[in-house]
Amino acid sequence: MGVPFSQMMTVAGYVLSQKSKGVKRYPLVLMLEPLFRCNLACAGCGKIQYPEHVLDRRLTPEQCWVAAEECGAPIVSIPGGEPLIHPEMSEIVQGLVRRRKFVYLCTNAILLERKMDEYEPSDRLIFSIHMDGLREEHDLAVCRDGVYDVATKAIKSALKRGFRVTTNTTLFNDANPPRVRAFFDEMMDLGVEGMMISPGYSYEKAPDQHGFLKRQRTRQLFSDLLGKRKRRWRFNQSPLFLEFLMGKRDYQCTPWGNPTYNIFGWQKPCYLLQDGYVSSFKELLETTEWDRYGVGRHEQCRDCMVHCGFEASAVEETFGSWSGLAGTVRAMLFPNTT
Repeated sequence: MGVPFSQMMTVAGYVLSQKSKGVKRYPLVLMLEPLFRCNLACAGCGKIQYPEHVLDRRLTPEQCWVAAEECGAPIVSIPGGEPLIHPEMSEIVQGLVRRRKFVYLCTNAILLERKMDEYEPSDRLIFSIHMDGLREEHDLAVCRDGVYDVATKAIKSALKRGFRVTTNTTLFNDANPPRVRAFFDEMMDLGVEGMMISPGYSYEKAPDQHGFLKRQRTRQLFSDLLGKRKRRWRFNQSPLFLEFLMGKRDYQCTPWGNPTYNIFGWQKPCYLLQDGYVSSFKELLETTEWDRYGVGRHEQCRDCMVHCGFEASAVEETFGSWSGLAGTVRAMLFPNTT
């Protein structure tokens, strides 16, 4: 596993605490979007197609800290947009770390070497580098040549300076399993702590509408990728979620597990869909019609198997029964035998 023991124990303690209190819906990861502006225009992205006056807006550090405390999730993921564009991002991160949050700062790494002096290595700060494959595939995905080389150079620099580094990879319909497996090898050779992988979500506003995966294709692709898995590969994810991607488990999504807060407020119902916004996390939980969403319930959820919807479901199974816990341990120790 590519998750440190101390972090696993923090999350486990949090989940068990929620269960002991009888809490039905609780967050695991806050998806915090302080801005939508980005320095790339990836063909599969649906987050940057806003007018300029929206792209110019930013959350303040205080807004970010209040959202994290209000939500209470032990982990904060900061996507975007490109977070390193935000002029107060280091202050935001420092405040979250002081509040004992594990912070995944998601970045394409174009600005990382330039900004790295603004951050201090910490067991609670993780640079999550967007990497969509080997050089050819990655540069094609981000629609700019040379980004792969910039990112790998930044990864090496961050690791040398003692930062925790993971990668996050979104895969689409044209993914080539042997090439992706070679990419896993290359990331392990770089020395990253772990890798996160997910199928892409079909954003309506994304420029490329032909690359998104259907559910059956997702299962086949991830079976090809993760079958006969190499021991050296480390994934910063629930092993049951990886089995879900391979079609070995069936989950309904848990949208409240990864709530989203951005410049518009708390997004209903999840990071991927926009069915309105509310002003507080409590209002999000109490007023969202959760039963309207999920596979078989909502058209836009039909093919979704994305981590922010389903990884919380896998974690729920892990801690929901002895069989779930046993399955997680088995999947961790013997990933090629299930």
